[in-house]
Amino acid sequence: MKGLGRVYLVDDDELILVMLSRMLEKEGYVTRTETGQTGFVDRIVSWNPDVVLLDINLPGQNGIDVLKILKSDAADIEVVMLTADDTAETAVKAMKIGARDYLTKPFNMEEVKIVIGKAVENRKLRNELDYLRKISTSFFESDFVGVSKAKKELKEKVERIAEAHVSSILITGESGVGKEVIARNIHRMMFGAANSPSIPFIAVNCSALPDTLLESELFGYEKGAFTDARKSKKGLFEVADGGTLLLDEVGEMKLSLQSKLLRALEERVVRRIGGQEEIPVEVTVIATTNRDLSEAVEKGEFRMDLFYRLNAFFLTIPPLRERKEDIPVLARHFLAAFAREYNKAIEGFSAEAERLLTAHKWPGNVRELQNVVRGIVVLQSANVILPEHLPLEVSGFAGRRLQKREQGRFVLPEEGISLDDLEKDLIEQALEKTNHNKTRAAKLLNVSYDSFRYQLKKFGLE
Repeated sequence: MKGLGRVYLVDDDELILVMLSRMLEKEGYVTRTETGQTGFVDRIVSWNPDVVLLDINLPGQNGIDVLKILKSDAADIEVVMLTADDTAETAVKAMKIGARDYLTKPFNMEEVKIVIGKAVENRKLRNELDYLRKISTSFFESDFVGVSKAKKELKEKVERIAEAHVSSILITGESGVGKEVIARNIHRMMFGAANSPSIPFIAVNCSALPDTLLESELFGYEKGAFTDARKSKKGLFEVADGGTLLLDEVGEMKLSLQSKLLRALEERVVRRIGGQEEIPVEVTVIATTNRDLSEAVEKGEFRMDLFYRLNAFFLTIPPLRERKEDIPVLARHFLAAFAREYNKAIEGFSAEAERLLTAHKWPGNVRELQNVVRGIVVLQSANVILPEHLPLEVSGFAGRRLQKREQGRFVLPEEGISLDDLEKDLIEQALEKTNHNKTRAAKLLNVSYDSFRYQLKKFGLE
């Protein structure tokens, strides 16, 4: 898939450029190459890549000097150095200036993929966080947006847990409810908003990496621990020392690794792969999951002792459909923030538009609501958002102005309508009116029970 990330390659060896470019483009990255002649820094900055692979030895100049310029002109671009010098001195110098990592020639292609992937992910995560801070549209910012009882109780629990500086926390909830945002706010509360930017907050997705790679990411490894381990590497527990480590989707972690995680949580020490030394770490571990871990324990898919260790301090974030009174509050909050961001003079939602927003199920939770409001602000220029400005999946056929005649017929709107959307909307309304009693819902629509079940399966409403 193209567009996975943008990588700018700078090396005086054209063969290396071709080899790296082909490999990265096959992985899904967009690349540009440069042989390292003078005046190319401006081209890098204007193209705005996610990552620059920069050779230390360039014709007529030193890659370290180029690194300094890049970090001065575009500090957010990740830089990975390429070097034939395997000494620690060169690496330390580059890292102090701001390089993300370095690769030693001849390099292993799998290592290149891993380093580039982490660098791209790190930049995108940092930019997303900066953006959220800028426009203040996350579920939790300086205050907790919402008025529901569940929101107030959650806010109180977050404050108590952060004040206690507990060492491990479990956050559960469906995708999109804001688990990572809460984790970041706990981090800020624990270490103080003014100090938290300088204290590490490291996030890793446990479901995105294979077991062996996840283990090396978390605990690090010593030089020679395996074939491609040409240098020692700190694990994320060490990197996050003194701060917070977020284990996203911890429920997907395999049993073989759970025991090592449990030991790190209980003894506050880690041991690198291939190492003998026990390294002490002081890390607040926040684990998140959308799975029911108690059910996973019963199935033998999650260790009971690890579950109870994490579950000592837990937060459960209810889905948005269970706190409907928060929906209009959040929608107005997002609307005001995005209107400022995109310089739009939008005053608010009409009463009917708010009713439709509140009635929607929001399977994607707060993230879905935020994205819907962003889309509305970008596409509309009206002072007040009306039902017809809402996307069809939110407005239903009510937003398409489908009206009923006295004779019992429906008027087809001039712009037309999707028959599937209409059918799905009627089925959903029948289910809502009958409190999800399928037999009664089928009678409301004057269809057989078997036919109704077929339609449920067709539209994914089972």
